[in-house]
Amino acid sequence: MFRISLRGVRFAMCAINSFLKSLGVEIHASGHRRWPDAVKAQAVADTLEPGATVGAVAARYGIFPNQLSSWRRLAKQGKLVLPAVALDEPAFAPLLVHDVPEDPPEPPAAVSTAAIRIHFGAIRVEMAADTPAARIAEIVRALASSPC
Repeated sequence: MFRISLRGVRFAMCAINSFLKSLGVEIHASGHRRWPDAVKAQAVADTLEPGATVGAVAARYGIFPNQLSSWRRLAKQGKLVLPAVALDEPAFAPLLVHDVPEDPPEPPAAVSTAAIRIHFGAIRVEMAADTPAARIAEIVRALASSPC
């Protein structure tokens, strides 16, 4: 006859639930959890770290790997905005060089440097000039994502 102790399982679940509650996840008595988009996005971002696996990150958050994979799919579809990545070194973007047209267009009218303006279709967003680049990138990603 074998005796199985669930004490360690209860302790592990309690630790995971405490961790999740600290992130803002609602945990109901039935065991159902309500995940804020920010927590889902952070879990997906954790899978993008070098050496991370979906299984290991899912275990850390106390979910099945297929649930985390569905959140990754939402992020790929633009329905889940990931947090901005803090880089320790400069990031580079490709530079495209084109021939200069014969008749260059007239320079745009002077724009006030007191604000940053983003025009996306009928949507207009205005921010203070000192808005961090990471926040601007988050807003642009959110605007570019398709509606639910």
